Amino acid sequence: MEMINIALAEDNPVNRHTFLQKIQHINYCKLVFTSVNGSDCLEELKGLPDSKLPKIIFMDIEMPKMNGIHAISLAKGIYPQIHFIVLTVFDDDEKIFEAIKAGASGYLLKHESALVFEEAIKNVLEFGGAPMSPAIARKALHLLSKSTYPEKAVSGTSLPADITEREKEILQHLVGGRDAKWIAGSLDLSVLTVRKHIANIYAKLHINCKAQAINLAHKEGWFG
Repeated sequence: MEMINIALAEDNPVNRHTFLQKIQHINYCKLVFTSVNGSDCLEELKGLPDSKLPKIIFMDIEMPKMNGIHAISLAKGIYPQIHFIVLTVFDDDEKIFEAIKAGASGYLLKHESALVFEEAIKNVLEFGGAPMSPAIARKALHLLSKSTYPEKAVSGTSLPADITEREKEILQHLVGGRDAKWIAGSLDLSVLTVRKHIANIYAKLHINCKAQAINLAHKEGWFG
């Protein structure tokens, strides 16, 4: 695999050190810079030629001077090709949707393992996915049911006819907050096969991320 440039915006030195320890085990990732707040991150990006720009920036939310959500919102307007994966300690209700609206490609809890970070990088770059920690995905689904759609959705609406039974099964797990690795183990499939199914599901539903899948499934009442 070709070398992937990544970056980190995190004000806590302990969290920075922990992240760097995890990332160093992914031998095809190159850390091009670390920054201590959103403003610092934007300054670091200004000084880089296109060839050195990170493909993914892992972004903390709560930082001084400029928080992560504000930084993502500004950066996506200038560097639309960069993916931002939010890192957080808490699955804060309001921040989940703020980050998604700002343009975040994923939302992970900081305590996740190095393997989860690696899976997230592949998910975003190879499949255009939106990696979320299961706890975050479940919270997003709960918030959608409580606020975006306050009235109970009508259940029983059929999935599009071209969605296969296997894809329906995988979609239901996605909506339930499971990631590709968990689904693969549960269904006795390879992670690559599951990812291909997910890509097919997204294409058939005309969506491009897990958050949209959760939203659509709830709106249409596909799983009750």
